[in-house]
Amino acid sequence: MSAITDAVRTPRARGGIGGSVRDSLVVAQRNLIRMTRIPEIVLFGLIQPIMFVVLFTYVFGGSISVGGSTDPKLYKEFLMAGIFAQTVTFATAGAGAGIADDMHKGLIDRFRSLPMARGAVLTGRTLADLVQTALTLVVLAGVALLVGWRTHENLGKVLCGFLLLLLLGYAFSWIGALIGLTVRTPEAATSGGLIWLFPLTFISNAFVPVTGMPSFLQHVAEWNPFSATVAGARELFGNTMPNVPKSITGAWPMEHPVLASVIWSVLIIAVFRTLAVRKYRSASV
Repeated sequence: MSAITDAVRTPRARGGIGGSVRDSLVVAQRNLIRMTRIPEIVLFGLIQPIMFVVLFTYVFGGSISVGGSTDPKLYKEFLMAGIFAQTVTFATAGAGAGIADDMHKGLIDRFRSLPMARGAVLTGRTLADLVQTALTLVVLAGVALLVGWRTHENLGKVLCGFLLLLLLGYAFSWIGALIGLTVRTPEAATSGGLIWLFPLTFISNAFVPVTGMPSFLQHVAEWNPFSATVAGARELFGNTMPNVPKSITGAWPMEHPVLASVIWSVLIIAVFRTLAVRKYRSASV
């Protein structure tokens, strides 16, 4: 009798991949509508990357040597892939804070009471964050063009470069989702989502060549998934520097950055999506 009662009380999700996709898109739509009603979310998300572009271009651009030259024009082409990659990864903090806020307000509990796929709530959220990140990247690319950044490859390769960046951003959003499900408040999710990103982004090839780093940091930087994406985007944008070697330590990801970036991103999605969905299910018991 109790088993029958439990079966009646427990809503059943629509089975199959199709049902999961529909549920994920519904949740994504909900989050996108919320973003349009709170435009400051998008606005504040644009301010920081634009500040980084301006500061690094005009404050540090003439003093950082790239390939033996301090030409600000060369540094702009070297820098922008790093700024783009930093922007898509810093969206991790927003993803985590959003999920933590939904948990705190009890919205996640309402979703759990509905007959929907368990992973759809998190997938929908990360897809909505991906759309926001893509819009931010479009605006940031426009700002980069205004300050003098240029690409030297065909449109197809340039678009592939941006897709590579968005894939990394989507992968990192699953890390943010896991953080948001683990902490108790949105404030903690924001802090937890940023504190590990700073060493990840700065111990890399994003802002300066790794040649000036200590030997042990060179190895860390060149095996950093963030560095692989930055190097891959530079290659696809045609922004590689002629006097800067692909790798100082002979690291495979730097010799094949596009492929390495895709592998890193897929691995991160596979691992952290699994962990996030498992955390979501265990929290619902």
